[in-house]
Amino acid sequence: MHIPITIISERNNVFRQRIEVNGLEDMFADVPAIVGGDGSAPDPHDYFDIALGTCKAITVSMYAKRKEWSLEGITVTVQRDDSQEKKGIYKLDVALMLQGIDDPDQRARLEDISHRCPIQRLMTESTVEIATRLV
Repeated sequence: MHIPITIISERNNVFRQRIEVNGLEDMFADVPAIVGGDGSAPDPHDYFDIALGTCKAITVSMYAKRKEWSLEGITVTVQRDDSQEKKGIYKLDVALMLQGIDDPDQRARLEDISHRCPIQRLMTESTVEIATRLV
């Protein structure tokens, strides 16, 4: 098992949360002002989307490094369409910008590899079981 992630309510903010991850620098989450938050940090949906984008960037970078391809950088843009979320449809459009890779075959392979990142597989192929309890 992994070391747990701890989320702690900030005392003076209604919905702002401090996130502790394994001794790393603290992160924060909030909700937009339109639903009563301060909009001072990413909201939980943002972190869901961030997980996908960062996983794709890391997966592509690792693959290119292993193949010794000249990937100089990658920019991943994730655009959310949650307009049908209440119907169970949550759409993410992901755009990859590869710097330093001009070969069409390498570019196509890196796009294909991006679809295999662990977070995309977790989001699309896994059954996630959640147990919540009071302590």
